[in-house]
Amino acid sequence: MSNPPTAPAPSGPRDTVTVRVPGSTSNCGSGFDSLGLALSVHNRVTLRRHSAGAGNNITGERRADERGLGMVSATAAAYFAAAGVPAFGFSYRIDGEVPPARGLGSSVTVIGGILAGLDALRGSAFALGRERLVAIATAIEGHPDNAAAGLLGGFCVARCAPGTNDYLGTIRIELVDTLRFVVVSPSVEMLTKESRGVLPATLPYFDAVKSINASNYLVAALATGNFEALRDAVGDFMHEPYRLPRIRGGRPAIEAGVAAGAYTGWLSGSGSSVLCVCAANVAAAVGVAMQAAFAAEGIPIEVRDLCADNTGAVIEA
Repeated sequence: MSNPPTAPAPSGPRDTVTVRVPGSTSNCGSGFDSLGLALSVHNRVTLRRHSAGAGNNITGERRADERGLGMVSATAAAYFAAAGVPAFGFSYRIDGEVPPARGLGSSVTVIGGILAGLDALRGSAFALGRERLVAIATAIEGHPDNAAAGLLGGFCVARCAPGTNDYLGTIRIELVDTLRFVVVSPSVEMLTKESRGVLPATLPYFDAVKSINASNYLVAALATGNFEALRDAVGDFMHEPYRLPRIRGGRPAIEAGVAAGAYTGWLSGSGSSVLCVCAANVAAAVGVAMQAAFAAEGIPIEVRDLCADNTGAVIEA
């Protein structure tokens, strides 16, 4: 368990910056709104400060997704308020591999990239500190799982205050790259806001107890490196019973991956991606089996064989 490495801070303000932010899988079964895991799939956010006198407007070239400029503007406003500095205008560009609205933390790659990028444009990489940036991102997102993973890297257990939902902190665990996460993303977008709408207002007491038990066991298995203990470890009653049936082929894909040798699997975030956790030597077979389950439903998919990203957000240039 350690802090993520930090790139050397540039000296003085700069005009441009590029930040690489990993995508992530959240919940990890029953760790609803608490567990997040950074994955080796990334977006890059490039910011360019407007010249003096150009005003505080924000302009950008963005891949089409569900939020776009509004999310960038809200993130910038939150950053300037938290840092206590005058706002300045900038242009932005987002490139990379993390698909939007697939349950892989795409929104946090943007939010985290804007926050870290504005810090760097002021003249110091992560001047506010990574934990402070996670707190800002959590306030924007409403939950800390992806925010912690994207900015800090590794497997993150994040916590918020019960009464206020203010971010309190994260314990992070680095994972070996021989533990693979085979992610299958169908060509179906799932917006988190809409997916939360299918969740029940209350849960049976013992469903909650069973979910807590499963989540604790999964954290212990990953923390100790006892990956064999992950077999049958994911038993969620919090969100998967309500979300997973909306994704045709999702549950059969997880079951097929486990039958092909994976330890376990879960719905990534709110979907539509599902993933299986496995050893590197069976990752190819697990991917083929999961792909076949979606093919039986006639649904095009993308398969990614990923490992954990233990670094988090990085200032690249």
